[in-house]
Amino acid sequence: MPVKIIGKSTNWSGRFLQAVQFEVENSEGERFQWEAFQRCNCSGIAAIVPITKDGTVIVVRQFRPPVGKYVIEFPAGLNDKGQSLIEAARRELLEETGCRAGRMFPIATGPLSSGASTEVLTVYAALDVVFSAEQALDPHEDIEIIELPLDNFYEHLYALQDENTYIDLKLYGLLELAKRHLSDQD
Repeated sequence: MPVKIIGKSTNWSGRFLQAVQFEVENSEGERFQWEAFQRCNCSGIAAIVPITKDGTVIVVRQFRPPVGKYVIEFPAGLNDKGQSLIEAARRELLEETGCRAGRMFPIATGPLSSGASTEVLTVYAALDVVFSAEQALDPHEDIEIIELPLDNFYEHLYALQDENTYIDLKLYGLLELAKRHLSDQD
């Protein structure tokens, strides 16, 4: 007998998140409760690995209240405007960095924190990226754009980490996935 969700309830709901409780039945027929957070008014999350034609990788640095520090990460955002995920990725890239991609394609989809959240992230490689506009940030966003060379990327990235700044662990694997596809897309 497979594990299955047999019920779900909302324990608390805020502006952006809600706490949900799942009733789960395991493979032996035993039932248990599992708590998680779920996004409100959102149909997915898109992240973008932007790489320019000359081999520059664009990352962003922003303060993240849940961890109480700045985080170096790839541009990303919620699909909360009824768009397709790729349209949301294009919008977030432009809003957060002022960049447009010459080519964009999906490279990965998966959960962000499968033990605590229902969030599923879809990641896009954005190639031939060019700066084309000013940032158009949401009122709560304060985002610094950082350009790092693809060559020796990790060395330059590590230099940005300090007691006030984390590096998002997703950067490492997502850049490698994007790099694997660079030659495939030429």
